[in-house]
Amino acid sequence: MPGESFYLCTPIFYVNDVPHIGHAYTEVAADILTRWHRQSGDDTWLLTGTDEHGQKILRTAVANDTTPKAWADKLVTDAWLPLLETIDIRNDDFIRTSEERHEKAVLIFLQKLHDDGFIYKGEYEGYYCVGCEEYKQLDDLMETPEGDFAGQLVCKIHGRPVEVLKETNYFFRMSQFQQALLDLYETRPDFIQPASVRNEIISFVKQGLNDLSISRSSFDWGIQIPWDHSHVLYVWFDALLNYITAIGYGTDDEEFRRRWPAIQIVGKDIARFHAVIWPAMLMAAGLEVPKHVFGHGWLLVGGEKMSKSKLTGIAPNEITDTFGSDAFRYYFMRAVSFGQDGSFNWEDLSARYQSELANGFGNLASRVVAMVTRYYAGELPAPAEYSEPDLAIQRVVADAVAKADAAMQLFAIHEAVAAIWTIVDELNGYITIQEPWVLAKNDETRARLGTVLYTAAEGLRALAVLLSPVIPKATATLWDALGAGTLGTLDDQLIPAAGEWGQLPAGSAVSPLEALFPRIEQEAEATAG
Repeated sequence: MPGESFYLCTPIFYVNDVPHIGHAYTEVAADILTRWHRQSGDDTWLLTGTDEHGQKILRTAVANDTTPKAWADKLVTDAWLPLLETIDIRNDDFIRTSEERHEKAVLIFLQKLHDDGFIYKGEYEGYYCVGCEEYKQLDDLMETPEGDFAGQLVCKIHGRPVEVLKETNYFFRMSQFQQALLDLYETRPDFIQPASVRNEIISFVKQGLNDLSISRSSFDWGIQIPWDHSHVLYVWFDALLNYITAIGYGTDDEEFRRRWPAIQIVGKDIARFHAVIWPAMLMAAGLEVPKHVFGHGWLLVGGEKMSKSKLTGIAPNEITDTFGSDAFRYYFMRAVSFGQDGSFNWEDLSARYQSELANGFGNLASRVVAMVTRYYAGELPAPAEYSEPDLAIQRVVADAVAKADAAMQLFAIHEAVAAIWTIVDELNGYITIQEPWVLAKNDETRARLGTVLYTAAEGLRALAVLLSPVIPKATATLWDALGAGTLGTLDDQLIPAAGEWGQLPAGSAVSPLEALFPRIEQEAEATAG
């Protein structure tokens, strides 16, 4: 029987351009959390996808002399699906808002809100940022004193001028849900995380909510309003619904009940959409709000958020081509406190790769496997009586399992990885102190040698299980080298049981192991330069 539902959604990403490492950062975090819960016995489902409607897509397509659908198809095929492969994302579904299954369910949702009186027709005039696909308040804008846009009001996020729009639109009665939202935030303080994002959202809602314009009549690239085909649905109202349309809302009630509600991992810049507009929409439809909305920080380059419009984005393959996907995944989850902003620089990535992955973890694995091969012809020795240093390693492993799991439940991925890494550090210290190469010289210490190497191998087994959600390729290679296949596949190992000692059978065939993280000083320096 599957365990508790763990349905995690990334935002769906806009296909007006190719992905950068900020998008990959979100995907990796979501993937690690889902893999962890999957290996904890939960009924997991990871959804990601692309947002393909709206004015920005239309303009980009026209600029590239093609149709919006053809442009979206090209970007999805050439850039967004390959991204998932590049960084080893194991998503269960990929939703596109141009798909029929999405549009069909959106129309059901929209008609319900209209029939229940939550949608009305009215006039709207305001500032609109095409980059954000969002109407802006004056507080969201700034006047630029110089440059190409001197004297104009520009979006604080995109740095580009906003447009003044005046239209007859359909509106969602979002203002009716102001108090219900504030009550939600108070009764479920962990609904929005981290605290910095929660406080910003509460402050925003307390200022008062306006009704939301949810249609546009000046262009036609979007889902038509079912009762008025001269209007298309506002792109954000359309996009947010993907989280329920992908799991059967309106079409597969059993699957929908199995999965919903979701956990939403988003960038903090779109937290308002997910923690204000989205729960208000769900309340209006009589549906449960998400379990959590977690707004993670930005990846900064030169002190600025990465941006396609400002040309500060770094393509993920610029990193993975040199360092590999495991290093990409590890670095961003270790170097950046999940939930806070983090700065990226090549020197720090290269340094952590060498010291932590190559020298710390990779060298540990290679040494242990090499010594079992050399001293026991590749057959894992049976341990004799455990002494205090051996028992200390067992306690370190058990403690790391508990601390890492507690951190993952709180979305503190960086803390979980740090807790797991204590095993790496302690095992390296253990081998240095126990000196198995000295024990191997004397028949009288042969039994002790077997215990030391078995302890080290068992520690590596636990590391393979605990780190498999983070660095899946290296841990799969290590799992095979340890001869751990007799325990089942690495994916089948339950994380809560990782600290149970003595799982590797004595006599297991240990095979030679090439460097898990090869030294790449020359290549890394060339990339950093």
